[in-house]
Amino acid sequence: MNEVQLNLDEDGNGFFLIMEDGEKLGEMVISISGNTLTAHHTEVSPRAEGQGLAKKLLSAMVEYARSNDLKVYPLCPFVHAQFKRHPDQYADIWKKTM
Repeated sequence: MNEVQLNLDEDGNGFFLIMEDGEKLGEMVISISGNTLTAHHTEVSPRAEGQGLAKKLLSAMVEYARSNDLKVYPLCPFVHAQFKRHPDQYADIWKKTM
């Protein structure tokens, strides 16, 4: 339940997605260029708020970045806030400037 899926096109644009019964519950929009993954936006459906889905999307993105030797540029306010709140946890992948 609430599996995170990654959808990427050939240009490196895409999103991490959580679906349930055909409904999008959460999405993190990303792009990849070179060795940088930019997190643009995270959104959770109002009916799914408070279930930890944004953190689930964040965990999937971080795992993907680490396994693919990518640095993360957190344009998304949610991702940026999490990186600032837990700098030691994300120091290995946090790209602070472009």
